Amino acid sequence: MFFQIKSYLKFLWHSKNEHAVHSPFVFSLITKCFYDSKPKTAYSVLREYRNSLLQNKNTIAVTDFGAGSKVFKSDVREITRIAQTAGISPKRAELLFRIVNYFRPEYILEIGTSLGLATSALSLGNPNAKITTLEGCPETAKIAQNQFRQFGLININSVVAEFENYLKDHRLSTFDFKLVYFDGNHSKKATLEYFELLLPTVTNETVWIFDDIHWSADMEQAWQLIKKHPKVTVTIDIFQWGIVFFRHEQEKEHFIIRA
Repeated sequence: MFFQIKSYLKFLWHSKNEHAVHSPFVFSLITKCFYDSKPKTAYSVLREYRNSLLQNKNTIAVTDFGAGSKVFKSDVREITRIAQTAGISPKRAELLFRIVNYFRPEYILEIGTSLGLATSALSLGNPNAKITTLEGCPETAKIAQNQFRQFGLININSVVAEFENYLKDHRLSTFDFKLVYFDGNHSKKATLEYFELLLPTVTNETVWIFDDIHWSADMEQAWQLIKKHPKVTVTIDIFQWGIVFFRHEQEKEHFIIRA
Protein backbone atom coordinates (compact mmCIF):
# COMPACT_ATOMS: atom_id res chain seq x y z
CA MET A 1 0.00 0.00 0.00
CA PHE A 2 2.83 2.44 0.87
CA PHE A 3 4.41 1.79 -2.53
CA GLN A 4 1.15 2.65 -4.34
CA ILE A 5 0.68 5.85 -2.32
CA LYS A 6 4.24 6.92 -3.13
CA SER A 7 3.67 6.11 -6.83
CA TYR A 8 0.41 8.06 -6.87
CA LEU A 9 2.03 11.17 -5.35
CA LYS A 10 4.75 10.93 -7.99
CA PHE A 11 2.05 10.57 -10.66
CA LEU A 12 0.23 13.68 -9.42
CA TRP A 13 3.47 15.67 -9.52
CA HIS A 14 4.21 14.76 -13.15
CA SER A 15 0.70 14.45 -14.60
CA LYS A 16 -0.80 17.03 -16.96
CA ASN A 17 -4.13 17.78 -18.60
CA GLU A 18 -4.98 18.44 -22.24
CA HIS A 19 -3.37 21.91 -22.23
CA ALA A 20 0.11 20.38 -22.06
CA VAL A 21 -0.49 18.02 -24.99
CA HIS A 22 0.62 19.01 -28.48
CA SER A 23 -0.17 15.77 -30.28
CA PRO A 24 -3.50 16.20 -32.16
CA PHE A 25 -4.23 12.48 -31.80
CA VAL A 26 -3.74 12.46 -28.02
CA PHE A 27 -5.40 15.87 -27.55
CA SER A 28 -8.52 14.62 -29.34
CA LEU A 29 -8.58 11.43 -27.27
CA ILE A 30 -8.30 13.37 -24.01
CA THR A 31 -10.87 16.06 -24.81
CA LYS A 32 -13.42 13.96 -26.69
CA CYS A 33 -13.12 10.73 -24.73
CA PHE A 34 -11.32 10.98 -21.38
CA TYR A 35 -12.98 14.26 -20.40
CA ASP A 36 -16.37 13.61 -22.00
CA SER A 37 -18.78 14.33 -19.13
CA LYS A 38 -22.01 13.87 -21.06
CA PRO A 39 -24.39 11.27 -19.54
CA LYS A 40 -24.58 7.93 -21.36
CA THR A 41 -27.48 5.50 -21.25
CA ALA A 42 -24.95 2.66 -20.95
CA TYR A 43 -23.83 3.98 -17.55
CA SER A 44 -27.12 2.88 -15.97
CA VAL A 45 -26.62 -0.64 -17.37
CA LEU A 46 -23.10 -0.72 -15.92
CA ARG A 47 -24.51 0.31 -12.53
CA GLU A 48 -27.22 -2.36 -12.69
CA TYR A 49 -24.66 -4.99 -13.65
CA ARG A 50 -22.48 -4.02 -10.68
CA ASN A 51 -25.36 -3.81 -8.23
CA SER A 52 -26.59 -7.29 -9.16
CA LEU A 53 -23.18 -8.65 -8.17
CA LEU A 54 -22.93 -6.55 -5.01
CA GLN A 55 -26.26 -7.99 -3.87
CA ASN A 56 -25.16 -11.59 -4.51
CA LYS A 57 -24.18 -13.16 -1.18
CA ASN A 58 -23.52 -16.61 -2.64
CA THR A 59 -20.04 -18.07 -2.33
CA ILE A 60 -17.87 -19.69 -4.98
CA ALA A 61 -14.55 -21.51 -4.99
CA VAL A 62 -12.06 -19.11 -6.56
CA THR A 63 -8.83 -20.45 -8.04
CA ASP A 64 -5.92 -18.19 -8.96
CA PHE A 65 -3.16 -19.45 -11.19
CA GLY A 66 0.54 -18.72 -11.25
CA ALA A 67 3.08 -19.42 -13.97
CA GLY A 68 2.71 -22.65 -15.89
CA SER A 69 -0.92 -23.13 -14.81
CA LYS A 70 0.14 -23.90 -11.24
CA VAL A 71 -2.50 -23.11 -8.64
CA PHE A 72 -1.06 -20.73 -6.09
CA LYS A 73 -4.25 -19.75 -4.29
CA SER A 74 -7.66 -21.33 -3.93
CA ASP A 75 -10.35 -20.23 -1.48
CA VAL A 76 -14.05 -19.63 -1.03
CA ARG A 77 -15.28 -16.07 -1.43
CA GLU A 78 -18.58 -14.22 -1.50
CA ILE A 79 -19.48 -12.90 -4.94
CA THR A 80 -20.25 -9.50 -3.44
CA ARG A 81 -16.74 -9.33 -1.96
CA ILE A 82 -15.13 -10.21 -5.29
CA ALA A 83 -17.12 -7.44 -6.97
CA GLN A 84 -16.02 -4.97 -4.29
CA THR A 85 -12.33 -5.80 -4.31
CA ALA A 86 -11.36 -7.44 -7.60
CA GLY A 87 -13.49 -5.64 -10.16
CA ILE A 88 -12.98 -2.45 -12.12
CA SER A 89 -14.21 0.71 -10.36
CA PRO A 90 -17.39 2.46 -11.59
CA LYS A 91 -15.36 5.44 -12.83
CA ARG A 92 -12.93 3.25 -14.75
CA ALA A 93 -15.77 1.14 -16.19
CA GLU A 94 -17.30 4.31 -17.64
CA LEU A 95 -13.94 5.40 -19.05
CA LEU A 96 -13.40 1.95 -20.61
CA PHE A 97 -16.84 2.24 -22.21
CA ARG A 98 -15.90 5.65 -23.65
CA ILE A 99 -12.56 4.40 -25.00
CA VAL A 100 -14.22 1.50 -26.82
CA ASN A 101 -17.00 3.78 -28.05
CA TYR A 102 -14.39 6.28 -29.29
CA PHE A 103 -12.22 3.81 -31.22
CA ARG A 104 -14.99 1.33 -32.16
CA PRO A 105 -12.65 -1.71 -32.37
CA GLU A 106 -14.21 -4.63 -34.22
CA TYR A 107 -12.29 -7.35 -32.36
CA ILE A 108 -11.45 -7.14 -28.65
CA LEU A 109 -9.47 -9.42 -26.35
CA GLU A 110 -9.71 -9.24 -22.57
CA ILE A 111 -7.20 -11.12 -20.44
CA GLY A 112 -8.88 -11.64 -17.07
CA THR A 113 -12.70 -11.67 -17.03
CA SER A 114 -13.25 -12.00 -13.29
CA LEU A 115 -16.98 -11.25 -12.84
CA GLY A 116 -17.23 -9.38 -16.13
CA LEU A 117 -17.47 -5.82 -14.84
CA ALA A 118 -14.93 -4.58 -17.38
CA THR A 119 -16.27 -6.98 -20.01
CA SER A 120 -19.70 -5.38 -19.79
CA ALA A 121 -18.12 -1.96 -20.48
CA LEU A 122 -16.28 -3.40 -23.50
CA SER A 123 -19.49 -4.93 -24.80
CA LEU A 124 -21.63 -1.82 -24.35
CA GLY A 125 -18.92 0.39 -25.83
CA ASN A 126 -19.34 -1.31 -29.19
CA PRO A 127 -22.22 -3.81 -29.39
CA ASN A 128 -21.03 -4.78 -32.88
CA ALA A 129 -17.59 -5.83 -31.63
CA LYS A 130 -16.62 -9.48 -31.25
CA ILE A 131 -15.15 -9.90 -27.78
CA THR A 132 -13.03 -12.78 -26.52
CA THR A 133 -12.56 -12.76 -22.76
CA LEU A 134 -10.26 -15.18 -20.92
CA GLU A 135 -10.71 -16.39 -17.35
CA GLY A 136 -8.68 -19.04 -15.54
CA CYS A 137 -11.18 -19.83 -12.76
CA PRO A 138 -14.20 -21.87 -13.98
CA GLU A 139 -16.49 -20.83 -11.12
CA THR A 140 -15.79 -17.13 -11.59
CA ALA A 141 -16.28 -17.47 -15.35
CA LYS A 142 -19.63 -19.19 -14.77
CA ILE A 143 -20.92 -16.22 -12.77
CA ALA A 144 -19.75 -13.81 -15.50
CA GLN A 145 -21.39 -15.92 -18.22
CA ASN A 146 -24.70 -15.85 -16.33
CA GLN A 147 -24.40 -12.08 -16.01
CA PHE A 148 -23.77 -11.69 -19.74
CA ARG A 149 -26.95 -13.66 -20.51
CA GLN A 150 -28.98 -11.76 -17.92
CA PHE A 151 -27.99 -8.40 -19.40
CA GLY A 152 -28.25 -9.44 -23.05
CA LEU A 153 -24.54 -8.99 -23.80
CA ILE A 154 -24.46 -11.35 -26.76
CA ASN A 155 -21.22 -10.26 -28.41
CA ILE A 156 -18.97 -11.93 -25.82
CA ASN A 157 -17.14 -15.24 -26.22
CA SER A 158 -16.18 -16.35 -22.72
CA VAL A 159 -13.22 -18.75 -22.66
CA VAL A 160 -12.02 -20.65 -19.58
CA ALA A 161 -8.28 -21.11 -20.04
CA GLU A 162 -4.91 -20.34 -18.52
CA PHE A 163 -3.85 -17.14 -20.23
CA GLU A 164 -0.35 -18.04 -21.32
CA ASN A 165 -1.40 -21.44 -22.67
CA TYR A 166 -4.27 -19.89 -24.65
CA LEU A 167 -1.99 -17.30 -26.23
CA LYS A 168 0.67 -19.89 -27.05
CA ASP A 169 -1.81 -22.40 -28.49
CA HIS A 170 -3.35 -20.02 -31.03
CA ARG A 171 -1.87 -18.66 -34.25
CA LEU A 172 -2.16 -15.09 -33.05
CA SER A 173 -0.77 -13.62 -36.27
CA THR A 174 -4.12 -14.50 -37.84
CA PHE A 175 -6.07 -12.56 -35.17
CA ASP A 176 -7.08 -8.95 -35.60
CA PHE A 177 -7.55 -7.72 -32.04
CA LYS A 178 -7.87 -3.95 -32.34
CA LEU A 179 -8.12 -3.52 -28.56
CA VAL A 180 -6.60 -5.68 -25.85
CA TYR A 181 -7.38 -5.14 -22.16
CA PHE A 182 -4.72 -6.74 -19.94
CA ASP A 183 -6.21 -7.42 -16.50
CA GLY A 184 -4.98 -10.87 -15.65
CA ASN A 185 -1.78 -11.78 -13.85
CA HIS A 186 -0.37 -8.53 -12.41
CA SER A 187 3.28 -9.54 -12.42
CA LYS A 188 6.19 -8.29 -14.47
CA LYS A 189 6.99 -11.71 -15.94
CA ALA A 190 3.42 -12.52 -17.01
CA THR A 191 2.72 -9.01 -18.33
CA LEU A 192 5.81 -9.02 -20.53
CA GLU A 193 5.06 -12.55 -21.74
CA TYR A 194 1.54 -11.56 -22.81
CA PHE A 195 2.98 -8.44 -24.45
CA GLU A 196 5.47 -10.45 -26.52
CA LEU A 197 2.97 -13.17 -27.43
CA LEU A 198 0.44 -10.64 -28.72
CA LEU A 199 2.85 -8.48 -30.71
CA PRO A 200 2.08 -10.41 -33.96
CA THR A 201 -1.50 -9.05 -33.82
CA VAL A 202 -0.45 -5.39 -33.74
CA THR A 203 -1.61 -2.99 -36.47
CA ASN A 204 -1.53 0.79 -36.81
CA GLU A 205 -4.97 1.02 -35.16
CA THR A 206 -4.24 -1.27 -32.21
CA VAL A 207 -4.95 -0.04 -28.68
CA TRP A 208 -3.63 -1.91 -25.64
CA ILE A 209 -4.68 -1.11 -22.07
CA PHE A 210 -2.60 -2.47 -19.17
CA ASP A 211 -4.26 -2.47 -15.76
CA ASP A 212 -2.44 -1.68 -12.49
CA ILE A 213 0.84 -0.47 -13.98
CA HIS A 214 1.76 1.06 -10.59
CA TRP A 215 0.61 -1.92 -8.53
CA SER A 216 4.17 -2.88 -7.58
CA ALA A 217 7.79 -2.14 -8.40
CA ASP A 218 7.74 -5.13 -10.76
CA MET A 219 4.72 -3.79 -12.65
CA GLU A 220 6.34 -0.35 -12.95
CA GLN A 221 9.43 -2.03 -14.38
CA ALA A 222 7.26 -3.92 -16.87
CA TRP A 223 5.61 -0.65 -17.89
CA GLN A 224 8.98 1.02 -18.49
CA LEU A 225 10.11 -1.86 -20.70
CA ILE A 226 6.86 -1.73 -22.68
CA LYS A 227 7.33 2.01 -23.25
CA LYS A 228 10.83 1.44 -24.61
CA HIS A 229 9.82 -1.28 -27.07
CA PRO A 230 10.62 -0.19 -30.66
CA LYS A 231 7.11 -1.01 -31.91
CA VAL A 232 5.49 1.24 -29.29
CA THR A 233 5.10 4.86 -30.38
CA VAL A 234 2.69 6.54 -27.94
CA THR A 235 1.85 5.70 -24.34
CA ILE A 236 -0.51 7.36 -21.88
CA ASP A 237 -0.14 6.76 -18.15
CA ILE A 238 -3.36 7.56 -16.27
CA PHE A 239 -2.00 5.88 -13.12
CA GLN A 240 -4.23 2.80 -12.91
CA TRP A 241 -3.85 2.11 -16.62
CA GLY A 242 -1.11 2.33 -19.17
CA ILE A 243 -2.50 2.84 -22.67
CA VAL A 244 -0.30 1.86 -25.62
CA PHE A 245 -0.46 2.77 -29.31
CA PHE A 246 1.55 1.53 -32.29
CA ARG A 247 0.85 4.34 -34.78
CA HIS A 248 3.64 4.53 -37.37
CA GLU A 249 2.98 8.18 -38.18
CA GLN A 250 3.45 9.30 -34.55
CA GLU A 251 6.71 10.35 -33.00
CA LYS A 252 7.59 8.35 -29.91
CA GLU A 253 6.02 10.21 -26.98
CA HIS A 254 4.96 9.32 -23.46
CA PHE A 255 2.21 11.19 -21.64
CA ILE A 256 1.16 11.22 -17.98
CA ILE A 257 -2.43 12.41 -17.91
CA ARG A 258 -4.99 13.00 -15.17
CA ALA A 259 -8.13 11.21 -16.33
